Amino acid sequence: MCERLEEVKKRMQAAALKAGRDPSSIKIVAVSKKKPSFQIQELYDCGQKIFGENYVQEAVEKIKSLSALNDVEWHFIGHLQRNKAKLAVDYFHWIEGVDSLRLAKTINKYAIKAKKRISCLIQVNIGREESKSGVFEEDLPELVRAFSEFTALELKGFMTIHPRSDDVEESRYWFKKMRKLLETYQKEYPFLKELSMGMSRDFEIAIQEGATIVRIGTALFGPRD
Repeated sequence: MCERLEEVKKRMQAAALKAGRDPSSIKIVAVSKKKPSFQIQELYDCGQKIFGENYVQEAVEKIKSLSALNDVEWHFIGHLQRNKAKLAVDYFHWIEGVDSLRLAKTINKYAIKAKKRISCLIQVNIGREESKSGVFEEDLPELVRAFSEFTALELKGFMTIHPRSDDVEESRYWFKKMRKLLETYQKEYPFLKELSMGMSRDFEIAIQEGATIVRIGTALFGPRD
Protein backbone atom coordinates (compact mmCIF):
# COMPACT_ATOMS: atom_id res chain seq x y z
CA MET A 1 0.00 0.00 0.00
CA CYS A 2 2.80 2.41 0.89
CA GLU A 3 4.63 1.57 -2.33
CA ARG A 4 1.53 2.41 -4.35
CA LEU A 5 1.13 5.74 -2.57
CA GLU A 6 4.78 6.63 -3.14
CA GLU A 7 4.48 5.71 -6.82
CA VAL A 8 1.41 7.93 -7.24
CA LYS A 9 3.21 10.78 -5.47
CA LYS A 10 6.24 10.41 -7.73
CA ARG A 11 4.05 10.50 -10.84
CA MET A 12 2.12 13.47 -9.48
CA GLN A 13 5.31 15.39 -8.73
CA ALA A 14 6.77 14.64 -12.16
CA ALA A 15 3.59 15.81 -13.89
CA ALA A 16 3.51 19.00 -11.81
CA LEU A 17 7.15 19.84 -12.49
CA LYS A 18 6.68 19.17 -16.19
CA ALA A 19 3.91 21.78 -16.18
CA GLY A 20 5.98 24.23 -14.11
CA ARG A 21 3.74 23.81 -11.08
CA ASP A 22 4.48 23.36 -7.38
CA PRO A 23 3.69 19.72 -6.48
CA SER A 24 2.64 20.79 -2.99
CA SER A 25 -0.28 22.72 -4.50
CA ILE A 26 -1.95 19.47 -5.57
CA LYS A 27 -3.92 17.21 -3.22
CA ILE A 28 -4.54 13.48 -3.59
CA VAL A 29 -7.97 12.26 -2.56
CA ALA A 30 -7.77 8.51 -2.02
CA VAL A 31 -11.10 7.20 -3.30
CA SER A 32 -11.95 4.37 -0.94
CA LYS A 33 -15.45 3.42 -2.09
CA LYS A 34 -16.13 -0.32 -1.95
CA LYS A 35 -12.90 -0.79 0.02
CA PRO A 36 -12.83 -2.00 3.64
CA SER A 37 -11.86 0.16 6.59
CA PHE A 38 -8.63 -1.73 7.23
CA GLN A 39 -7.30 -0.67 3.82
CA ILE A 40 -8.08 2.96 4.62
CA GLN A 41 -6.22 2.47 7.89
CA GLU A 42 -3.24 0.99 6.03
CA LEU A 43 -3.08 3.91 3.63
CA TYR A 44 -3.47 6.36 6.50
CA ASP A 45 -0.51 4.70 8.22
CA CYS A 46 1.46 5.41 5.03
CA GLY A 47 0.72 9.11 5.43
CA GLN A 48 -2.44 9.64 3.37
CA LYS A 49 -4.88 11.97 5.15
CA ILE A 50 -7.57 12.78 2.56
CA PHE A 51 -10.13 10.14 1.58
CA GLY A 52 -13.14 10.23 -0.72
CA GLU A 53 -16.35 8.22 -0.71
CA ASN A 54 -19.26 8.07 -3.18
CA TYR A 55 -21.97 6.37 -1.12
CA VAL A 56 -23.12 8.06 2.07
CA GLN A 57 -24.34 5.11 4.09
CA GLU A 58 -21.36 2.92 3.22
CA ALA A 59 -19.06 5.81 4.10
CA VAL A 60 -20.72 6.55 7.44
CA GLU A 61 -20.04 3.04 8.71
CA LYS A 62 -16.40 3.30 7.72
CA ILE A 63 -15.97 6.80 9.13
CA LYS A 64 -17.46 5.66 12.43
CA SER A 65 -15.13 2.67 12.58
CA LEU A 66 -12.17 4.95 11.91
CA SER A 67 -13.19 7.71 14.31
CA ALA A 68 -9.82 7.55 16.05
CA LEU A 69 -8.26 9.01 12.89
CA ASN A 70 -9.33 12.51 13.84
CA ASP A 71 -7.06 14.29 11.34
CA VAL A 72 -8.57 12.66 8.26
CA GLU A 73 -10.34 14.95 5.80
CA TRP A 74 -13.37 13.21 4.28
CA HIS A 75 -14.64 14.21 0.84
CA PHE A 76 -18.01 13.18 -0.53
CA ILE A 77 -17.65 12.78 -4.30
CA GLY A 78 -20.36 12.94 -6.94
CA HIS A 79 -24.12 13.29 -6.83
CA LEU A 80 -25.59 13.68 -3.35
CA GLN A 81 -29.28 12.95 -2.86
CA ARG A 82 -31.00 15.65 -0.83
CA ASN A 83 -32.39 13.08 1.61
CA LYS A 84 -28.78 12.09 2.43
CA ALA A 85 -27.59 15.67 2.93
CA LYS A 86 -27.87 15.60 6.72
CA LEU A 87 -25.71 12.50 6.99
CA ALA A 88 -23.19 13.99 4.57
CA VAL A 89 -22.97 17.17 6.63
CA ASP A 90 -22.54 15.17 9.84
CA TYR A 91 -19.67 13.05 8.55
CA PHE A 92 -17.91 14.84 5.69
CA HIS A 93 -15.71 17.94 5.57
CA TRP A 94 -15.98 18.51 1.81
CA ILE A 95 -18.81 17.90 -0.63
CA GLU A 96 -17.44 17.55 -4.15
CA GLY A 97 -20.59 17.42 -6.12
CA VAL A 98 -22.99 20.27 -5.44
CA ASP A 99 -25.06 20.11 -8.61
CA SER A 100 -28.16 22.21 -7.91
CA LEU A 101 -29.36 25.23 -5.98
CA ARG A 102 -31.85 23.07 -4.06
CA LEU A 103 -29.08 20.76 -2.88
CA ALA A 104 -26.89 23.69 -1.82
CA LYS A 105 -29.76 25.15 0.22
CA THR A 106 -30.36 21.80 1.90
CA ILE A 107 -26.68 21.31 2.77
CA ASN A 108 -26.51 24.84 4.14
CA LYS A 109 -29.60 24.26 6.31
CA TYR A 110 -28.15 21.16 7.93
CA ALA A 111 -24.68 22.69 8.28
CA ILE A 112 -26.16 25.65 10.19
CA LYS A 113 -27.95 23.25 12.53
CA ALA A 114 -24.77 21.25 13.02
CA LYS A 115 -22.73 24.43 13.53
CA LYS A 116 -20.32 23.27 10.87
CA ARG A 117 -18.76 24.93 7.84
CA ILE A 118 -18.67 22.70 4.77
CA SER A 119 -16.23 23.17 1.91
CA CYS A 120 -17.97 22.69 -1.44
CA LEU A 121 -17.13 22.20 -5.08
CA ILE A 122 -19.72 22.68 -7.80
CA GLN A 123 -19.89 19.66 -10.10
CA VAL A 124 -19.83 20.76 -13.73
CA ASN A 125 -21.18 18.41 -16.40
CA ILE A 126 -18.59 19.59 -18.86
CA GLY A 127 -19.45 16.94 -21.45
CA ARG A 128 -23.21 17.52 -21.16
CA GLU A 129 -23.76 13.80 -20.63
CA GLU A 130 -27.24 12.67 -19.66
CA SER A 131 -25.76 9.83 -17.61
CA LYS A 132 -23.82 12.20 -15.35
CA SER A 133 -24.82 14.71 -12.69
CA GLY A 134 -23.58 18.27 -12.62
CA VAL A 135 -24.65 21.67 -13.84
CA PHE A 136 -24.23 22.83 -17.40
CA GLU A 137 -22.02 25.84 -18.05
CA GLU A 138 -24.99 28.14 -18.65
CA ASP A 139 -26.38 27.33 -15.19
CA LEU A 140 -23.14 28.05 -13.33
CA PRO A 141 -23.53 31.83 -12.83
CA GLU A 142 -26.72 31.52 -10.79
CA LEU A 143 -25.33 28.78 -8.57
CA VAL A 144 -21.97 30.49 -7.98
CA ARG A 145 -23.72 33.75 -7.03
CA ALA A 146 -26.06 31.93 -4.65
CA PHE A 147 -23.19 30.71 -2.48
CA SER A 148 -22.69 34.23 -1.14
CA GLU A 149 -25.96 33.74 0.77
CA PHE A 150 -25.01 30.39 2.34
CA THR A 151 -23.46 31.20 5.67
CA ALA A 152 -22.35 27.63 6.45
CA LEU A 153 -20.87 26.78 3.06
CA GLU A 154 -17.55 27.77 1.55
CA LEU A 155 -17.34 27.46 -2.21
CA LYS A 156 -13.82 26.41 -3.12
CA GLY A 157 -14.06 25.76 -6.85
CA PHE A 158 -15.27 23.21 -9.39
CA MET A 159 -15.08 19.48 -9.99
CA THR A 160 -15.91 17.35 -13.00
CA ILE A 161 -16.23 13.75 -14.11
CA HIS A 162 -15.32 14.08 -17.76
CA PRO A 163 -16.46 11.86 -20.65
CA ARG A 164 -14.50 8.63 -20.61
CA SER A 165 -12.48 7.67 -23.65
CA ASP A 166 -10.21 4.77 -24.54
CA ASP A 167 -7.59 7.38 -25.43
CA VAL A 168 -6.61 9.09 -22.19
CA GLU A 169 -5.11 11.96 -24.17
CA GLU A 170 -8.66 12.89 -25.18
CA SER A 171 -9.18 13.73 -21.52
CA ARG A 172 -6.85 16.65 -22.02
CA TYR A 173 -9.50 18.51 -24.04
CA TRP A 174 -11.97 18.36 -21.14
CA PHE A 175 -9.38 19.19 -18.51
CA LYS A 176 -8.23 22.22 -20.48
CA LYS A 177 -11.83 23.34 -20.92
CA MET A 178 -12.44 23.07 -17.16
CA ARG A 179 -9.31 25.04 -16.38
CA LYS A 180 -10.34 27.83 -18.72
CA LEU A 181 -13.82 27.82 -17.19
CA LEU A 182 -12.40 28.19 -13.68
CA GLU A 183 -10.05 30.95 -14.82
CA THR A 184 -13.02 32.84 -16.27
CA TYR A 185 -14.83 32.72 -12.93
CA GLN A 186 -11.71 33.60 -10.95
CA LYS A 187 -11.77 37.06 -12.52
CA GLU A 188 -14.91 37.85 -10.54
CA TYR A 189 -14.51 35.27 -7.76
CA PRO A 190 -10.78 35.06 -6.97
CA PHE A 191 -11.44 32.77 -4.01
CA LEU A 192 -12.25 29.91 -6.40
CA LYS A 193 -8.94 28.06 -6.21
CA GLU A 194 -9.73 24.36 -6.45
CA LEU A 195 -10.22 22.23 -9.54
CA SER A 196 -10.96 18.56 -8.86
CA MET A 197 -10.48 16.41 -11.96
CA GLY A 198 -8.53 13.38 -13.06
CA MET A 199 -8.48 9.80 -11.82
CA SER A 200 -6.06 6.89 -11.78
CA ARG A 201 -5.83 6.53 -15.54
CA ASP A 202 -5.35 10.18 -16.43
CA PHE A 203 -4.40 12.19 -13.34
CA GLU A 204 -1.03 13.20 -14.77
CA ILE A 205 -2.73 14.88 -17.72
CA ALA A 206 -5.20 16.53 -15.34
CA ILE A 207 -2.30 17.93 -13.30
CA GLN A 208 -0.61 19.24 -16.43
CA GLU A 209 -3.86 21.05 -17.27
CA GLY A 210 -4.40 22.62 -13.85
CA ALA A 211 -6.01 20.13 -11.45
CA THR A 212 -5.45 21.01 -7.80
CA ILE A 213 -7.23 17.86 -6.56
CA VAL A 214 -6.92 14.42 -8.16
CA ARG A 215 -9.18 11.54 -7.15
CA ILE A 216 -7.21 8.29 -7.08
CA GLY A 217 -8.79 4.91 -6.41
CA THR A 218 -7.44 1.96 -8.39
CA ALA A 219 -3.82 3.14 -8.43
CA LEU A 220 -3.86 3.16 -4.62
CA PHE A 221 -6.26 0.40 -3.62
CA GLY A 222 -6.07 -1.91 -6.62
CA PRO A 223 -8.96 -2.99 -8.86
CA ARG A 224 -12.48 -2.76 -7.47
CA ASP A 225 -14.39 -6.00 -6.91
